[in-house]
Amino acid sequence: MLFAQRADAERETQWGIDHNTIDSPPVCVWMTVERNGVISSTPGTPAGLPVRSSLAAVRAGAPAVLERVKRGGEEYTVRTAWRGAEVVQAAYGERFQRADRNHLLLAFAAAEAVGLLLVAVASGMLARRAMRPLSEALDRQRRFVADASHELRTPLTQLHTRAQLLVRRSDSATPQQLATDLRCLVTGTRQLGDVIDDLLLSARLSQSPGSRDPVDLATLAKEAVSAEDARAQTMRLTVALRCGPGQHVVMGTTSALRRVIAALVDNAMGHTPPGGEVVVSVQAPLPGIVSLSVRDTGVGFAPEEATRMFERFARGAAGRGRRFGLGLALAREVVESHGGRIIAAGRPGHGALFTVELPAARVGETIPRQRTIASCLSAGGRRPDVSGH
Repeated sequence: MLFAQRADAERETQWGIDHNTIDSPPVCVWMTVERNGVISSTPGTPAGLPVRSSLAAVRAGAPAVLERVKRGGEEYTVRTAWRGAEVVQAAYGERFQRADRNHLLLAFAAAEAVGLLLVAVASGMLARRAMRPLSEALDRQRRFVADASHELRTPLTQLHTRAQLLVRRSDSATPQQLATDLRCLVTGTRQLGDVIDDLLLSARLSQSPGSRDPVDLATLAKEAVSAEDARAQTMRLTVALRCGPGQHVVMGTTSALRRVIAALVDNAMGHTPPGGEVVVSVQAPLPGIVSLSVRDTGVGFAPEEATRMFERFARGAAGRGRRFGLGLALAREVVESHGGRIIAAGRPGHGALFTVELPAARVGETIPRQRTIASCLSAGGRRPDVSGH
């Protein structure tokens, strides 16, 4: 830009020498003419102009002079040459050229500042994006360690205590007492295994949702109810399965959804007194939605606890179930990872209702309807309750 401006100034002064007069100079050009020793200049010529030394030199026979001079804080390109019988001097003021350069530098500075700001923002975003997988991995590791230490402490302590009691009673205890202690020990190991399964499933869900296949919720519900038959008889509870019409197939991970149903049934049984009832219902209430609910006639809970009970390690005030504080939290993680939701409702002394809603599988991905109906019919020899209650 500087070279172009200087070239423009030189062209303007050359044009002034060849064509301009002191009465009609272009903008930013001041003309001076010396003829027969008389010097005339454009009205309003700045102080310090013309450059008399150049006029004298050219008048004395020197070649044309092109120079840049500074007068009164302003810079000028000055050309002095003969034009016929006159010595003519054209002075081009560079004030507007300097203003253009300053504007350009200001624009460069602003663009650089904006560019640096954008680079800083982009760098921060890219850095956070690059560090996010590592941060998430560290968070998963810390959470798994915290879960493991918290969840395994109670069952391990119980197993250790029972093992010590068995050692002390091994010489004096009756076979019936030993058998009772061994059954308690087996129950403790089962609970420990359940906790480990929950922890591993939670870690897998945090890392990857896993493969998704058509899963019949009615079949899983039937398996969960059948698996609790013996324990329900021991606890003097009734565990029933009711299925509505239609298919109840979702896309998901079978093992994860099985753990959800098992956790809800176990929670309901643990909070229902002897003589109570736990009902597992599978419905298709709306197109594209499959609903699974677990209702019990147990101790219930306060409405304000409906959200808190899904927090990790949350504990209720009543019940005797496997309350290690991870089952319901894991159930919510599984359901949400499958694009569904889980809702809890209840009142103290009036039981509780847990409802899981999941997107139904698309047409063509479901299993035959006969299998769905057969799974409901085989649950306790009951026909499905088509009324939805």
